[in-house]
Parts: sequence; C-alpha cells; structure tokens
Amino acid sequence: MKEILSTKNAIVKELKKLKIKKHREAQKRYLIEGFHLVEEAVKADAEIEWILCSRRGIEEWSKWVSTHEDERFLLVTEEILSSLSEVPTPQGMMAVVKMPNVETTLGYSGRWLLLDNIQDPGNVGTMIRTADAAGMTGVILGDGSADIYNTKVLRAMQGSNYHLPIFQLPLKTIVDQFKQHDVPVFGTELNKRAVSYQTLPGQKQYALIMGNEGKGVSAELLTMVDQSIYIPIIGEAESLNVAIAAGILMYHFLHNKIE
Repeated sequence: MKEILSTKNAIVKELKKLKIKKHREAQKRYLIEGFHLVEEAVKADAEIEWILCSRRGIEEWSKWVSTHEDERFLLVTEEILSSLSEVPTPQGMMAVVKMPNVETTLGYSGRWLLLDNIQDPGNVGTMIRTADAAGMTGVILGDGSADIYNTKVLRAMQGSNYHLPIFQLPLKTIVDQFKQHDVPVFGTELNKRAVSYQTLPGQKQYALIMGNEGKGVSAELLTMVDQSIYIPIIGEAESLNVAIAAGILMYHFLHNKIE
C-alpha cells in the first residue's frame, strides 16, 4: 500500500481543492468520508480513484480492507485526513470518487421528487435518502439547490446517491415535460386552491415539488402544477421542516398507491 506522510504532498494539495464546488466540477471528482460511504461506493461500482486510510482506519476495518485492498488504497496520516475532512474527528477512511456521466433521458414516468431551490445541504441529503427509502423513481434538483457533491449532502444521503438517479435540471422545463406525458404534478403551498394531502387519491405516478426553506415553491412553478397541496398543522408550530414534509408526502403516496 502506497504511503503519503505529508499534507504538502501534490496529491493531497489537489484533493484539498475538492472542498470547493468549482474545483469539484473542474476535476470531475469528489470526496466521501467514513467507512459506510466508502463501502456503499464500492458496492455500487462507483469509479473510485483513491481510498485513503489511516493506520487507525485499517485496524478498525481490517477484514474489509484486506478483502478489497488494491492499488487504489493509500496509507495516510491522521493529519492528512483532518486536512481533507469537514468533520472534527475523521473516521479513518475517505475516498476520491469520479463523477458519473449522467444520462439525462428521464422517461417521464414513475414517482419523482423535485427540489426547488432547497439550499440547506442537510435537507437535500435527507430528502434524497428518504426518496430512496420510499422507493421513488428519482430526484431532480432545480436551480439554487445545494450541490449533491457537497460533503454535508453526501453525509446526509448516506449512500442513497448510489441507489437512485439524481439529476440537476431546470424545473420549469421538467414540469412541462411531465405534464405532456400525463404525469400529475403536485406543489406544496397553502393557498386558496390548495387541498390537504390526506384528501388526495392514490397515484401510480406523479412529480412532487418541494420548495425553498423560507420562500416555498416558486410562484412560476406553482402556476404549472396540477394541484397545490399542504400538510395541516395541528399544534402551534408555524411550519414543518421541508425534509420532514417531503417524507410525510412521499410515504402517504406510497401507502395509498393505486396498484
């Protein structure tokens, strides 16, 4: 196993740049942190360039490392992992993964979650993970949404980005295409024409738009939806967290799905 001892190493210097979106896009690769995410990437046959392990990490996951070790593995110091990590105490394993070449042909069928300007990385990651759990067909991130290769998004997704397709596309065009393919589009908004989600019938396929944490779904997109829906607030809270709301709606539609 090749060993790197200095944070001034040329490889390490290049990897540090991956903390910034523009460098991730330029290099077409990203960092993942922790054994679970590395394991998920390996299981999914993601194109992994390097797997960085400290001696502590190798000892903790010795059986897995011995089974998978190849030329991609690098032995690095804890100091190097800390310089690359976004968390106070790195787990002892990281990986450098190449971004996939995404095929943008959606098919416009099935059950889709659309994120309109969702800016909080934790919310984006949690919603994608929930969409994975609820068996959604895929997720589409519109303009302004957090980058899926942001390390906070990656941690919140917990590997779900390897389980279902995720696209970053203009939602106005996508919504229009769903409607042309007779896929009903729902948007979350409390307005005069909105109905409680509990009144909706089951759907074999649909597109659900969740909006920005503070502003909600954009007014332009709301004019395009087939139906605005809302979740009734029973207590004194002003609103629900957008990721929680998305989970409620996706599982409602799943439970009431027409067979």
